[in-house]
Amino acid sequence: MRAAPAPLFKPNPPRYGCDMLDVSAFYATRVADGILQADPAQEAVLPEFERIRAAISAPVKRGLFRKAPPPPKGLYLWGGVGRGKSMLMDMFVETLGDVPVRRVHFHAFMQEIHAKMHEARQRGVEDTLAPVAAEVVKSVKVLAFDEMQITDITDAMIVGRLFEFLFDAGVVVVTTSNRVPDDLYKDGLNRQLFLPFIKLIKEQLVVWEMVSPTDYRQNRLEGAQVYFTPIGPEARESIRGVWRDLSGGPAEPLTLHVKGREVVLPAFRNGVARASFYDLCGRMLGPGDYLAIAEEVKVLVLEDIPRLSRNNFNEARRFVTLIDALYEAKVRLICSAAAEPEMLYVEGEGTFEFERTASRLREMQAKDWGK
Repeated sequence: MRAAPAPLFKPNPPRYGCDMLDVSAFYATRVADGILQADPAQEAVLPEFERIRAAISAPVKRGLFRKAPPPPKGLYLWGGVGRGKSMLMDMFVETLGDVPVRRVHFHAFMQEIHAKMHEARQRGVEDTLAPVAAEVVKSVKVLAFDEMQITDITDAMIVGRLFEFLFDAGVVVVTTSNRVPDDLYKDGLNRQLFLPFIKLIKEQLVVWEMVSPTDYRQNRLEGAQVYFTPIGPEARESIRGVWRDLSGGPAEPLTLHVKGREVVLPAFRNGVARASFYDLCGRMLGPGDYLAIAEEVKVLVLEDIPRLSRNNFNEARRFVTLIDALYEAKVRLICSAAAEPEMLYVEGEGTFEFERTASRLREMQAKDWGK
């Protein structure tokens, strides 16, 4: 007898990392322990997280005529990159104990939704979204999304009805974003059909802008080494340390769909991606793929850049295109390479053109790059 497949929308494992439940107290403990630096902008939003935690953690009174209390409003936390939004959401999730919660990057979640809808379509289901939404509702009480942004028309056309299902069933949504709700799917095709979703978000979630003068992600990198050469055990250990510091927890692969192609980032969390040179330049990717990566990623950790020459000219050409895309989008690059930028490509066709890439690699090492 075959075992049933694991549910796609299974919640995160129960968390027992904190010995208290109050979100503000948990934050204060981390500040006292030196793990966090107190930030007024972060402290100001903590009561919103605590409001949600207290409501969903309260025991439900049983009785024949007792009705379950309505779910609390969720939270839409938006603001600039590196202000600690994802960190606060992760901390909130950690305080939930055994409450069924799924913490997931919004883009990855929507990919799962589309995959399950495709499976339902293959089975001849007419309304493919309904059973998929029901599966989500059955598995979680809280959805914690990292980086809500919508650029794909296929997402835009289903997200409103999907969230209606979730909210009607009492699922609480907490999400971070770099955009105010009114700017979601901005200038997108048939955007007028998307506007009811924005209205729904404003009705069901408290919209909170987190304004802080401090970019913690940039501060962690400021003055730190970001280009490691030569490739070897020391460089790999350094890269692992940078990744642990920036990602802040376990990562998941992220698949971007670009004009029918799949572009896979093997590890992604909190806007930080990790991939090898071969992952991004050894495959047949083009400018559109690299632009999609640059739009999705705030920091890219790129490992094992080899020496480049006429023997791997195609890979070298893709690398040039990748660096151009990252440079124009002000993406922070951390990498390990076989040689210093000026010595990566020293012979063969394209050496002259590579001089600009080497110059950009140097510029991207500056402590204030990306500001």
